Amino acid sequence: MNNATFIEHSLVRLIRKSMPASILLAAFAIGSAGAAYAQLSSNATVFATSLNNPRGLKFGPDGYLYVAEGGAGGTLSTVGQTDQVPFPIGPYTGGFTARISKISRHGVVTTVVDGLPSSQTNPASGSLVSGVSDVAFLGDTLYALLAGAGPSHGLIGTTNGILRVNGDGTTTLIADLSAFQKANPVANPDTADFEPDGTWYSMVAVHGSLYAVEPNHEEIDEITRDGEITRVIDVSATHPSGNSFWLGPTSIAYHGNFYVGFLGQFPMVQGGEAVRKITPSGQIKGAATGLTAVQGVAFDDRHRMYVLESFTGQPFPGPPAAGTGMILRVEGDGSLETIATGLSFPTAMTFGPDGALYVSNVGFGAPPIGLGQIVRVIVPR
Repeated sequence: MNNATFIEHSLVRLIRKSMPASILLAAFAIGSAGAAYAQLSSNATVFATSLNNPRGLKFGPDGYLYVAEGGAGGTLSTVGQTDQVPFPIGPYTGGFTARISKISRHGVVTTVVDGLPSSQTNPASGSLVSGVSDVAFLGDTLYALLAGAGPSHGLIGTTNGILRVNGDGTTTLIADLSAFQKANPVANPDTADFEPDGTWYSMVAVHGSLYAVEPNHEEIDEITRDGEITRVIDVSATHPSGNSFWLGPTSIAYHGNFYVGFLGQFPMVQGGEAVRKITPSGQIKGAATGLTAVQGVAFDDRHRMYVLESFTGQPFPGPPAAGTGMILRVEGDGSLETIATGLSFPTAMTFGPDGALYVSNVGFGAPPIGLGQIVRVIVPR
């Protein structure tokens, strides 16, 4: 049995602890659009299509929906040039196929920035892709979170970090997150399954700063407009049993405090995960339990929490888990109400100005390019 993690933004590394490479490969080989697209619940409709591994998404001040796309990886390699991620996740190969897209209210997709770093895992773990993992706005300025860059991801001369998207369509690296992690190791790194450049997953803008979550090292960091990086919390230091216990923080939302969703260990235990509240000073407390494979957290205008589960009812995210993703609402008494079903490996969600939830669907595990969707979900009041 091999230790492996498949999280990246596509979840490219979040599989964890005790899965052989042969099972990993079968788990991610969804294969065809027919297998990837399940029957959505009646309140959910496809809003946009033809995306490549869609991840984080936010509405901009112009009313467009901006989507981070992991891309399609590539064939570039750094084997022999730098340390590699252990097999079967590594060695990675990479290319410059990630992008940021924007979608009009009619579902028309146009490219904002392309040619960004994208990488893919070893074929033994399904060639899972990561690239741009999330986007956020500070005022009218768009920022992007890179997760598929860095020498350990097959792309020499690149780094994971925060990009500012300039008015002319160029980008500027404002914060080098790869360098920060290497200079500031966490308390309990997973030495058996370690990504030197990190696998950044989710980002939110709060009070003029950006806050990013990274599952492999297990940390949440603040990044200012000027690129200053400060660690808010080292989640690995909160483990009750030290290095042997991995939580896998993925999604982050802000609602007076930070609310962070956790993927958890594999094989997945149904209802075994949680959303935790983290104060700006770094204290961590429980917020919602009984959840599975959490990939998104959002709040509506009535202060109610919504949780995106990437797959349910299965121990691993293989073909039998297609169509098992769902959205739940956390009620005041802590109970869970099902809001939408039939999602296939969704990776992120956000509320739109119309009060609907918008979800990145088929966000990982589908080898053909262009299968990713944005699904619009009408939320019952």
